[in-house]
Amino acid sequence: MEPKVGDIVQGKITALKEYGAFVELGEKVFGLIHISEVSDHYVRDIEDYIQIGDTVDLKVIDIDETGKISLSYKALNVRKKRYDIQLDIGFKPLRTVLKKWLDDETENPHQ
Repeated sequence: MEPKVGDIVQGKITALKEYGAFVELGEKVFGLIHISEVSDHYVRDIEDYIQIGDTVDLKVIDIDETGKISLSYKALNVRKKRYDIQLDIGFKPLRTVLKKWLDDETENPHQ
């Protein structure tokens, strides 16, 4: 069964390159996770997130006219952080959450 844009699929990582990861989605069906679709944060080394042989859940984000399948790892696997800031009281909230942002990034740089 050929995937469609928006589908959630499971695939096996078959190769890693500087620009992304190749994924086998089924018999003779392959896709690419571009490095920008691995995390919401800067990705220095894709192997910090995925390894060859990993089976991962992915979202199909594009299929071009030649049939190339673009996949997103971060759409399903990266926890997005959310900080509530009350903007009506000026910059004080920024001052109070900045330390937490920095601490969170130091403790969990890939989330």
